[in-house]
Amino acid sequence: MDAQNEKCVMVIDETLPLGVIANTAGILGITLGKHIPEAVGPDVCDKDGRSHLGIIGIPVPILKASREALRELRQKLYQPDFAGLVTVDFSDVAQSCNTYDDFISKAAQTEEKALAYFGVGICGAKKLVNKLTGSLPLLR
Repeated sequence: MDAQNEKCVMVIDETLPLGVIANTAGILGITLGKHIPEAVGPDVCDKDGRSHLGIIGIPVPILKASREALRELRQKLYQPDFAGLVTVDFSDVAQSCNTYDDFISKAAQTEEKALAYFGVGICGAKKLVNKLTGSLPLLR
């Protein structure tokens, strides 16, 4: 991953409870890591020789947005101009499921407009990511 020209962000619904925010960030991060394995650096050793798994080599700001703004962002990400970005979303449907098979089934029965997005993770060209998220504040 080219840290000069690429960027990753997570945008999370600011009204969610802290535990759901943490869960959403974790799920988005794991999925982004699967789809952008080159973003994760090599394992490192500390002074005592103990190994630590590599972590992502660039910052990943966590931004906040309203549920409505998240929906608008997700809709923009479906446009062809943004097709080159790696995008993952986490919704109320996904969060309500106990198994992945349950998620597959429920998602197949749910229209996209009925999804309530808890968060969206985006990685790719810095200019495009900034165009979409540059005005959003950090989640604090």
